[in-house]
Amino acid sequence: MEHRQYRAPTSLREAVTLVSASAGRALQFTGGADELARLSSRRTAADILLDMRRIDELQVLECDPAQGFTIGTAVPWCRLGRHPRVAAAYPCLAMVAAMIRSLPGRARATVGSSLCTTPATSDAIPLLVALEATCALAGPEGHRTVPLERCYDANGRSLLGRGEILVSIALPAPRPHSGAWFIPFYPGPEREVIVLRVAAALALNPDHSRILAARVALGAAEPAPLILDTIGAVLAGQAPSTALLNTAAALARVAAWPRDASAHAAYRAHITGLVTRQALSIALSQARRTAAAA
Repeated sequence: MEHRQYRAPTSLREAVTLVSASAGRALQFTGGADELARLSSRRTAADILLDMRRIDELQVLECDPAQGFTIGTAVPWCRLGRHPRVAAAYPCLAMVAAMIRSLPGRARATVGSSLCTTPATSDAIPLLVALEATCALAGPEGHRTVPLERCYDANGRSLLGRGEILVSIALPAPRPHSGAWFIPFYPGPEREVIVLRVAAALALNPDHSRILAARVALGAAEPAPLILDTIGAVLAGQAPSTALLNTAAALARVAAWPRDASAHAAYRAHITGLVTRQALSIALSQARRTAAAA
């Protein structure tokens, strides 16, 4: 039977000291099921379990529609999904929270546990990347802020420095006349296994006749989150139309086209195009409703 030390730091300084001294053998725990699975895995080399839930900075949930949102990594998804300002600004975040089927799981799962798992298996990562989330990190060298997508290498491994802690994520305030959506694709009626995740966000000009900016991120297509920059470049400045969405779908198919010639991989690329088009279409509808309400 394996024995691990249990520590519950109450400050960032104490947590950074413990993580730095552990030589990479500390598992940071904020309450999520993914973290519990890692702890029970025989492949986990953790000797110390660090319960981070007593650190105030990790419990912060600040929501200002004009300034943006700060979400501590120990904030449960149920708390985030029920917050009225979050639901009003980013309904897709409330949807991700609702995807956690059991109420106990929703109450226990945290934003941090969703970010500290493998990017290819996370629902939250592609959506937060599409929303231009940034991460606040604390470590022996001090504090720094980096875009979420830069926290992982091409193989989906964490790029956090030694002794660093993911403290919170920040989302910019939604642009006027903007919308975002997230679609997980299930290959069968059981809806048990997700093979593709597409998140899309876009903003329109005041009379919603032109797309000002667009951002599409894929999850599970690669080990790391994949940003389809070509779609953003093509959509910016264009009038929304069926033809434009079809072009975006074609670009998504090209980006996801397999390096091998297997039929399964080709089908996956085809589905990527269809789901990308649907996500952009829903985000566009949301942006138009926002414009009409304004």
